[in-house]
Amino acid sequence: MSEKYDAIIVGAGVAGSVAGYILAKEGLEVLIIERGNFAGSKNMTGGRLYSHSLEKIIPDFAKEAPVERKVTREKISMMTETSAMTIDYSSESLAVQGKDSYTVLRADFDQWLAEKAEEAGAQLIPGIRVDELLVKDGKVCGVIAGEDELESETVIIADGVNSLLAQKLGFRGELKPHEVAVGAKEVIELDESVIEDRFQLNKGEGAAWLFAGSPTAGRIGGGFLYTNKSSISLGIVCTLSDLEKSPKTVAQMLEDFKSHSSIQPLIKDGKMVEYSAHLVPEAGYHMIPKLVGDGVLVIGDAAGFCINIGYAVRGMDLAIASAEAAAKAVIEAKAKSNFSEATLSKYQSLLDESFIMQDLKLYKKFPHFMENERIFNQYPEMVTRMMDDMFVIDGTPSKPLMSNMMQHVKQVGLMNIIKDGIKGVRAL
Repeated sequence: MSEKYDAIIVGAGVAGSVAGYILAKEGLEVLIIERGNFAGSKNMTGGRLYSHSLEKIIPDFAKEAPVERKVTREKISMMTETSAMTIDYSSESLAVQGKDSYTVLRADFDQWLAEKAEEAGAQLIPGIRVDELLVKDGKVCGVIAGEDELESETVIIADGVNSLLAQKLGFRGELKPHEVAVGAKEVIELDESVIEDRFQLNKGEGAAWLFAGSPTAGRIGGGFLYTNKSSISLGIVCTLSDLEKSPKTVAQMLEDFKSHSSIQPLIKDGKMVEYSAHLVPEAGYHMIPKLVGDGVLVIGDAAGFCINIGYAVRGMDLAIASAEAAAKAVIEAKAKSNFSEATLSKYQSLLDESFIMQDLKLYKKFPHFMENERIFNQYPEMVTRMMDDMFVIDGTPSKPLMSNMMQHVKQVGLMNIIKDGIKGVRAL
């Protein structure tokens, strides 16, 4: 091993491995430390990767990476306990290279990405937890891993949403309940042909499906379903601050979601092969910590880089792009032999110029907008009752459609709908 590394990266998720890959390709001495037994062993992301950021770094990566399916079908449902109203969108534009997205299983995908970093020259040590950072004269200069002290010019913190290292540095305080959600997911095994038949997919194509309403018992959050090659990733995510108001536990929410009349036929005869739970960053721009210090950078989920705008949930593409920006800043610092905060602040500049900060700023009001309980209770009820009036025929005399619709609108309140609509548009 090198006596002193140019960079030690804590965490071998997509952010950590991409940073290691880029730095090693440029000839820097890089060590990646992963507390799991292998890269991806502790990652349970719902499972969707928007390809654009990784495509820039590893062109045509999907030809060799263990991706599951290319998403060509988007679905969004408002769901009550007994019904669901679904928007279903499919388009060839969803499959254009560089604008496409893939379902992934992180245990497989992260191992492949970590191997790419190793092939480029990075060293990977799994099964070791980094408890502390080495700090001398105010500069981070390495890590304490187990009983070993490992020195480096820079440390890149990529240890996930609950980053204790960033907290110990004073870059952020303890996570607040409204900043994170609890996610629970099952991977349900099904035959490849069964998945394609049930979701109307061609071979290699996939579906991404998001749900609001009853999956989280009307609390802030939602359900998700992603089709893999021979399995389905099915789960729920509920904001931690809202869980105390819920009559159900997260585990019960997931069980009831699986039993819903719209979901049960899709997973019929499936075998549950994995169950996992995880914290998810939710507050977007407002939870971003300090990102740069003397000899240290924070990337990926540890930096709070996640966007949830209801119809799209993004995290991995932001994590990968932040890793690229951090690696560029470290490469420049290496060229100058100066790893001070002032030099490494190139990372912040690159973030500000990129889609990461621009998108996070654009949607910074949306997490607050989503705290509106009507979105998860009254609106799903209103929409599904409207659908009942349109499609249920029982022989009683029909009423004018507008009259039927307005009676449901009045139950929510026309002014509430108008105000929520204006707030939603402004938040987006």
